[in-house]
Amino acid sequence: MFVILNIFIIFADENKLTLNLNNMEKTFIPEDSSVASIKIREQIIRDFYREWKERNPSQRKFNLSLKEYINIRMVSIIETSEHAAKNYLSTLAVLQLDAILIGAKKKSVKKAKEGNKNQKPFEKMLIMEYELTGIGIVKMTVGVRRRTHEKVQYCITAIDSIEKRHL
Repeated sequence: MFVILNIFIIFADENKLTLNLNNMEKTFIPEDSSVASIKIREQIIRDFYREWKERNPSQRKFNLSLKEYINIRMVSIIETSEHAAKNYLSTLAVLQLDAILIGAKKKSVKKAKEGNKNQKPFEKMLIMEYELTGIGIVKMTVGVRRRTHEKVQYCITAIDSIEKRHL
């Protein structure tokens, strides 16, 4: 008779708690809204984007609705990590980046905010939505660059979680 033991090691540092179970890592994402949890989620999102960019050297995905590529740039990482980290569901949504980039559908178009330095390179912002099981509707904002018309993922947040904060 053979007995297979599941050996696990928990790594804890100031940024996240990681469980290594038979060489399969699992990161625990805190659900509360404390400042410490928001900082942990922000780091998780930044780490995710870094790994995503390593796996996707072109740093873009083809969106079926727009029939164009949506690119990931530094502004994507900054805006998304700062906004999505404020909410647990938004953080989970970001981890489904490929599905959102490919499947989101355009809902509206807005002018870029004039006073916002991160939106300055964009002539307009596309508001797109995608439904994720277990999370709900996710909003992705895509900036359209002024001269090149390049589409850049600007921010991703879970809409349901935004509405609950305002109640």
